[in-house]
Amino acid sequence: MQKFANTHSMRNEILSLMTQHGLEDDCYLEMLDYTIDLFESQGLGTEYYGYHNIYHELEVTYVSLLAINQEKIQLTEEDKKYLYVAALFHDFDPQKSVDKPHEKNVLKFISMDKKLRELLISAEIDLEIIKVLILRTTYPWSGEIKNDAEKEIKQCFERSEITRKNLELQQHVMGIGEYLSVVDRISGYALGDFTKAMEMAKMNAHALAWRPSVIIRTAVAYFEEILNKEASMSKAILKALPKEMRKNFFDTVLSFMRIRQQEVSIQADYAYENLKLIPTIENQSIQGDAEFIQLLYNIFLELPKPLQFGKENFKESIKYPETIINTLRLNNSNGEIVGFCKGGPLEKYQLREEIKDENYGLKNTIFLEPLALKMGYWGLRGGSEMRHMFIMQAHSMKYKFMTSFALRDVIKARIDKEDAEFVQLFDPERWDYYRVKI
Repeated sequence: MQKFANTHSMRNEILSLMTQHGLEDDCYLEMLDYTIDLFESQGLGTEYYGYHNIYHELEVTYVSLLAINQEKIQLTEEDKKYLYVAALFHDFDPQKSVDKPHEKNVLKFISMDKKLRELLISAEIDLEIIKVLILRTTYPWSGEIKNDAEKEIKQCFERSEITRKNLELQQHVMGIGEYLSVVDRISGYALGDFTKAMEMAKMNAHALAWRPSVIIRTAVAYFEEILNKEASMSKAILKALPKEMRKNFFDTVLSFMRIRQQEVSIQADYAYENLKLIPTIENQSIQGDAEFIQLLYNIFLELPKPLQFGKENFKESIKYPETIINTLRLNNSNGEIVGFCKGGPLEKYQLREEIKDENYGLKNTIFLEPLALKMGYWGLRGGSEMRHMFIMQAHSMKYKFMTSFALRDVIKARIDKEDAEFVQLFDPERWDYYRVKI
């Protein structure tokens, strides 16, 4: 959707809805601009590759105002201003240590922020009710997490003079919180096509340090939970949205389900040994073949954006004589390519500037780029076999070390097994740079 191309256009769309719903006082506009400025100044603007960036904050605010006249819960003019403020600040955790905002951190930040307190006072908004609405967006709303949130909600209701002795109002506020919680989970998927949805799913997985093998499975479970456990609220919200947005949402759900079906089918074939994954060392001659290069590039594009190393000269780099390429092929060494690993001398790469690798320039280290596999083939050990093959080749080429990036828990498991060591840790991603002796 072109009107959501950037922060500026999203801000304009939100302003237009604010006018429709009577949120025209200067303090509401100031809150919007303050949020955008703060996220961007903390590195959580459009450049931040995590699910909970400024886009998400603005999308939730926009959709919560767009679907406000749904039939599930009647909202008063007073409710609308509370909903707007809670939507705008629901993930307000600029000093995050992990991508998923911790509701307690959010509450602490909005309670301590002087500028925000002033804006809430000028809008005559009770901070305790805002806290309740944000706590109700806790996900998943079940088990111990839910119990902890409910205890805090009870304290907020007690501290607020408006809600303290008014059980009916407390229930109503919880209803608004449920509405915000479902909007929080639907909005991003309703505001774009499946390509955007898949990018969001990868973004979420990368930011939460999930293994790629769980992305599709988790996405399907996530949508089924919205449509089953939150059936009446999600139905009411979707009904209140424009037809195009409803279509986006359901197309995305169906697409994830279809991919999951393919994934299960691949896993079944692998389990029944109808399908074998063959790690293959590719020779130098095929590395100049245009069709081979395009095939690898298409698989490379399935990786989350931060893992697409050297995208600009990816195709050219395959042809370099010092580049090592291994592929994962189906059933035999000439079969269909479903994955690959690629790497070369460390000096050929421009890595994140925070990385200080003492071996840079010594020509004794090979860098392995993030492994790339087609959706459906993760988790079947093919990646790990390609990686071991890569290390063997590096050894034969007299390299002393291999460096790469991997999830923190994966590196920890390799410390004993492979004499791996951390070189540089990165938060909130927990996708760290490490070294192994060859």
